[in-house]
Amino acid sequence: MEKTTDNQYPINELLKKRWSSLAFTNKMVDSEVLLSLLEAARWSPSCFNEQPWNFIVATKENPAEYERLFSCIVEGNQPWAGLAPVLMLSVAKLSFEKNNNPNRHAFHDVGLAVASLTFQATEMGLRVHQMGGFDVDKARELYKISAEYEPVAAIAIGYPGEPEILPESLRERELSPRSRKPMSSFVFTGEFGKTASFLQ
Repeated sequence: MEKTTDNQYPINELLKKRWSSLAFTNKMVDSEVLLSLLEAARWSPSCFNEQPWNFIVATKENPAEYERLFSCIVEGNQPWAGLAPVLMLSVAKLSFEKNNNPNRHAFHDVGLAVASLTFQATEMGLRVHQMGGFDVDKARELYKISAEYEPVAAIAIGYPGEPEILPESLRERELSPRSRKPMSSFVFTGEFGKTASFLQ
């Protein structure tokens, strides 16, 4: 199943094809493929080249580890996230290595790394679905994540499946068209909230 964008201006095909599906097949993700995704994340840009991203990874090939990470995901996301053969947690280092000062760009940079991972996955025929719906405190406890770090998102990765495998409530969400706010609502010139003149 494909859900391409209804874009108003030309964009890269990977951007058009990427979407956060809910249905995954039970096909395992080979370790070489997984390493390519993480390599894409590794080469992302970051403030002062700090590379504040970290990833906790669990696959269905190790059921105990998979179940441990799965237990951090909120109940509402579990019915579809449990279909994915790979689960991850992204974790940000909150301070700079060189001086221990707070890195206010850490979450931004972790997001860039996951974006790189996501587009590499799309190129390789996989889907990536990021979630804010996970138990941060439980993740911190289970994985002994210190206060210097902050869990950012849970991530499900796998090959796309057919909507029919989903419960009816989720199937409707899977089949709904993609949509985005108009650029006029978030692209400004002169002052915040003033729509850029080149959009009018």
